[in-house]
Amino acid sequence: MKSIAKEFLVLNTVTDYTRFYGLPAPAHPLLTVVDLEQARCLPRITTPVVQQLYTVSLKRGLKGTIIYGRQSYDFSEGLLFFLGPGQVFAADDTLDASELSGWMLIFHPDLLLKHPLAKKMASYSFFSYQAHEALHLSAKEETLLEGLLRGIRAEYDQAIDAFSQELLVSQLDVLLSYANRFYHRQFLTRRTAEHDLLTRFEELLMAYFAQNGSQPLPTVQHFADALHVSPAYLSDMLRTLTGQNTQQHLHHALIEKAKYLLLSTSLSINETAFQLGFEYPQYFTRLFKSKTGLTPAAFRLSAN
Repeated sequence: MKSIAKEFLVLNTVTDYTRFYGLPAPAHPLLTVVDLEQARCLPRITTPVVQQLYTVSLKRGLKGTIIYGRQSYDFSEGLLFFLGPGQVFAADDTLDASELSGWMLIFHPDLLLKHPLAKKMASYSFFSYQAHEALHLSAKEETLLEGLLRGIRAEYDQAIDAFSQELLVSQLDVLLSYANRFYHRQFLTRRTAEHDLLTRFEELLMAYFAQNGSQPLPTVQHFADALHVSPAYLSDMLRTLTGQNTQQHLHHALIEKAKYLLLSTSLSINETAFQLGFEYPQYFTRLFKSKTGLTPAAFRLSAN
């Protein structure tokens, strides 16, 4: 299992993403817009990638297979493609991008932390593993989304000022709301297949951290029991498929919830720690700094 995990590459920032794929450097540290015709001649990279980012892309002319989790992502009938933080994807050896066109929107979860959109993201199931085929769009819907993307691109091309993040997120919110409408139209009229273990873990994790109020610290045992498997089996399965064990997934979700509370509430650092389930605030501070490089207080100050 561990030898497999070493093959995963983790992309933590937008700059990591653009540098790895040979794309233009981002003009904004938390978001970039890519013209996919620029990616036609780039070398195909088959290394499994875990990105701690959101990706929304409209791909035309793509031939071949993208591996997503344990299955392939189907582009045969659709155009719009979504990836969420912590998910694994890789290009198949047969992937042909010689006729690729369209666009890609890549953004970091931190872009959303001060905005209501941050809470809505958990409800967008098109970012989860259960969605494994691209959304079909009518010509009218495609035109609508491309108009919204032009607005995001226009703001992205402006010099960054005090209003940039609010304007980018507001336009992104509208684009994702339309995507949600299209997703419900396409998929929710079908019979949903039984979720596999990875999908069910993802759903349990999202539900756990979507709760309001204080709650116990999440444990590997809690999720293993809920999924009716042993903790060792769950961690091995996650490590094989995502490059991270259960505890690493829990820590990532915990830190994202902590960031949200620090930036969207007036809770003190100690109150934030208690709400997240820490008995001792110093343990929260230690974990937060180990994962972000900043103490909770420094993170809140830097964001303001």
